[in-house]
Order: sequence, then C-alpha cells, then structure tokens
Amino acid sequence: MNDGRSPVTQPNTITLETRGAIEILTLNRPDQLNAVSPEMIEDLTGYFAGLHGRPTTRVVILRGNGPQFSAGAELGSDAFAAPGKGRPQRQLRMQQNYSGVIRLMRSCPQPIIGLVHGAACGAGFSFLLACDVRFAAPDARMNAAYIRIGVGGCDMGSGYLLPRLVGLSVTSELLLTGRFLRAERAKAIGLFSDIVPADELLAKGMEFASEMLRVSPMGLRLTKQALNVLIDAPSLDAALMMEDRQQVILLETNDHAEAVAAFRERRDPTYSDQ
Repeated sequence: MNDGRSPVTQPNTITLETRGAIEILTLNRPDQLNAVSPEMIEDLTGYFAGLHGRPTTRVVILRGNGPQFSAGAELGSDAFAAPGKGRPQRQLRMQQNYSGVIRLMRSCPQPIIGLVHGAACGAGFSFLLACDVRFAAPDARMNAAYIRIGVGGCDMGSGYLLPRLVGLSVTSELLLTGRFLRAERAKAIGLFSDIVPADELLAKGMEFASEMLRVSPMGLRLTKQALNVLIDAPSLDAALMMEDRQQVILLETNDHAEAVAAFRERRDPTYSDQ
C-alpha cells in the first residue's frame, strides 16, 4: 500500500509520514507480512507514548505496507520466552509489552483511523479494535488467531473491546473459534464504517481525518476521552455529570467563541487550541 510519497522512516519496523496535523503510521515489515515482533512493539510503544505530549498531531491513520495489514505475532520471535527457570516472569513482561500498545492507543488523545487490507490476524486484529474508526478494503479478513495457537481467545484487549463494538454473541463466535470475519459481514455488524477499494483506502482515511480537523482540537481530544470513560459508565447520571463538566470546560475556550463566530459569519473557523 504505497501512494508514491516518501515517508520518513522510523526505527526498524514502522514508517511515519506527517501531513499537517495528520500522521500516517505504517506497519512496515512487508516481507514478513507485517508480523508483530518485539521490535515492532517497542517502536509502536515509543510512538503512541509520544503522542500523549504532542497535541499538534490531531489525528493518526494506521495502515500496513505490503499485501497484508498484519499476520499477527511473529511466532518464531523472542515474544515467546525460552523454557527454564523464570519463564512465567519473562513471559508476563513480554505479554504486558504487547498489551501495553493497546492501552496507549486507547489512552492517547488523538483519534486513530484504521485502514485494513488483506489479513489482520491476532495482534493485528487487536490493533484494529483499538482504533476509533475503521475502513476496509473488500479483501479484508481478520481473526482472533490466539486460540488457534493453544492460548486463550481473549488477548491484547480483544475480550474487552470486541464485545463493546459488536456485542457478546458475535464476540463469542469469533473468540471461541478463531474463525475469520470478512469485510462485508464486519461492516454489517458495525465493525467497519465503510468498504472502499484498496487503492482508495488512504484517500478515504485522509478525507475522514480532514473532517475531524474541522472541529476544535480540545473538543476532539476530550470527546475521545469521554467515550473511553462513558462506555463503562455505571449509570446515566454518572455519564451526564461527566458530559456536563466537559462542556463547561470547553465553553470557556477561545476556540468555542471562534466556532460560534465562524458559524454566524458563515466561514470556516480558525482554531488556536486555546
């Protein structure tokens, strides 16, 4: 999936291209079908952790280079600790490194748009679930492959995120079997916003990201934050209290005044993130 531009290469396993306030993050191990290695996890951890302090980046687009989005964890890598004394401790540390990427993707203030073509298996599937919005090519297919290699079907956030996206019944079907979910059905159950030709995926992602840039920066950040919290709100009252406080904060920003003025003057707002 290459649009002819020359992205800035990041260490080892990912590339990053900046287009204004939008960053395009590409999994870049095409010869290995973007299999997720400990080195990729390290690079992704550094990238998503850095986003928390970089408000000038307002939207992230995640995609894969080559024929597949991601074939999942690289089974022959050091992600699987060698037998011997202390293996559970070593394996837990590695497991937490992998799952930590999902935590960072959900907690970073920038919305993440996932663009999937080909296969998204295991860890690659979890990366998609951690995105805020997803678009797929017609050939997209994905599965929670974990259970097919002799471990549990709930891994890297799949047991938490998937039922909140598609419900418990479909989640159980997928996590208990590791069966593949294809693009058309994934769209029908609400996992994807749309299906577009593979060579139009990036343009679709950029179009949607640009729409996000038409809202105030702080409003965008706080909306993602609120959605993360409200999905587990214990009651309507708790949700309304959080929303009320968020709105009061945003009403005091210069960008709110600018948005109102632009609406009245029938022009595009110019935001300062103040």
